Amino acid sequence: MLVIVGYIIILISIFGGFALAGGHLASLWQPVEVLMIGGGAIGAFVVGNSSKALKATLKGLPGVLKSSKYTKAVYMELMTLLYEILGKIRKEGLMSIEADVDDPQNSPIFTKYPTILADHHVTEFITDYLRLMVSGNLNALEIENLMDSELETHHQEGEVPIHCIAKLGDGLPAFGIIAAVMGVVHTMESVHLPPSELGILIAAALVGTFLGILLAYGFVSPLAAKLEHQLHESSKLLECIKITLLANLNGYSPVLAVEFGRKVLFSTERPSFMELEEHVKKSKAE
Repeated sequence: MLVIVGYIIILISIFGGFALAGGHLASLWQPVEVLMIGGGAIGAFVVGNSSKALKATLKGLPGVLKSSKYTKAVYMELMTLLYEILGKIRKEGLMSIEADVDDPQNSPIFTKYPTILADHHVTEFITDYLRLMVSGNLNALEIENLMDSELETHHQEGEVPIHCIAKLGDGLPAFGIIAAVMGVVHTMESVHLPPSELGILIAAALVGTFLGILLAYGFVSPLAAKLEHQLHESSKLLECIKITLLANLNGYSPVLAVEFGRKVLFSTERPSFMELEEHVKKSKAE
């Protein structure tokens, strides 16, 4: 929603200011310039990226129109889930969660937290490392190194659409210049026309530069920044899981392990100690 609001502000500010200055908005409508800039940029985008990168970009773009799903409520649900799992391990042993790990969709614990269960990647991250803990063949340091490697892979995959969109935005001003140059070439071919008509041709050529810069810095490049912010949020969720599980492996109680995970969250979403404690108690009562 904020993306749409931002775009509206950009359009009103730029085109409204142009109109208030006495400009004619109709003169900015140059379909041929749009064709040259948009077509050239899309062609370069296809040439410069693999099919995997193109699919990842197209898949990630719709997400920029949605509000963040990583809210305080989601983090509290996640940490309550981890607390309950670790509490069961502490009371009944690691083998007691084997059935929960193997089939989380039918687990009495996981099904109590539908938001987390609905996120396949997060559920898989939790169950994979719990399964390694159950196996008992890896120590905390080995699991930490494996977690770091997976988080790095997650970050690299998430950066693919960011880089694609950023490069597309970087190229748009250049294609705007190309469109303007083509317009100037057309103008030079028409020097036999009266000055009033030559002025229209020159104005149309300059619109190309304007559109290239506007599309780059007003519309496309901000999307890359938005995707980058979303990537940081998704990585923070996985980091919270990592810190909590490692704290438990190092001998800390479920309460302290969850507290370790809570402390790595961004301050804007981090629940207070009392908020989390009350949420855990409420969940246990249910």
